[in-house]
Amino acid sequence: MPLSALLLVVLAALAHSTWNFLAKQAAHSKHLIWFSSVTEALLFAPIAIWLLNKGWSSLGLKSAIFLIATGILHLLYTESLLRGYRAGDFSVVYPIARGTGPLLSFFGAILLLHEHLSILATGILLSSGGLSAIRLRSNHAGLFWGAATGCTIACYTLVDGYSVKILLISPFLVEYMGNLFRAAVLSIAAHRQRASFSAEYFKYWKQASGIAVLTPAGYILVLFAMKLAPISHVAPVREMSMILGAYFGARFLGEGHVVRRVFGSALIVAGVAGLALG
Repeated sequence: MPLSALLLVVLAALAHSTWNFLAKQAAHSKHLIWFSSVTEALLFAPIAIWLLNKGWSSLGLKSAIFLIATGILHLLYTESLLRGYRAGDFSVVYPIARGTGPLLSFFGAILLLHEHLSILATGILLSSGGLSAIRLRSNHAGLFWGAATGCTIACYTLVDGYSVKILLISPFLVEYMGNLFRAAVLSIAAHRQRASFSAEYFKYWKQASGIAVLTPAGYILVLFAMKLAPISHVAPVREMSMILGAYFGARFLGEGHVVRRVFGSALIVAGVAGLALG
């Protein structure tokens, strides 16, 4: 795995764990994802328009289908993630979601995109899921939604990886169009409950704004990494974010066992280092 790709994914992991921490803080906001999606759409619209104008001629029907698919998958992802955060602890839902996704996307990349099996990548997959997932069975609803979130992660990783590697769509456009689709769909429900907008937005605007910036930043970095390295390597390395996630949940959300959680998650670092050196 190229060092440049590794650095991109490490930065993405930092952004990802941080915005998930913000999402957990504001998980009971009914319109959190809509707030953040609309904010992101407005903030990055000029760049998206410029890229669309520049590459419109190269976008065909297949590209449109894949962009719609990523929109649907990212909508399902954020909805299942927020349901998990409402039902269970951050340190339950986050590692389950992050551990399930790479396991599925890893084997999907081998079967569908004909990438090669890596013993080192397999070791990371085992260390990023397995035992910690089994130990966190105190909240069944959180486990269920965490696993559901992981399934959507596996699906959008493959769809978006195909979009940037095979269809050569800009990583920025892939992320932006997926978010725009999500914002449009969520606007229907948001319009029906618009009476509570002002109070809710002023209560959670900091979290929504942070998510609006960190979500695209982190994922665009991952998509660029997918252009430089196999998806079956990028997907498991992303799970370094579990180290920070474990620390955030234990230290700042009062979920306890700081040393045990961080030490367990830190085992992932050994696998990541092996993957980079290999």
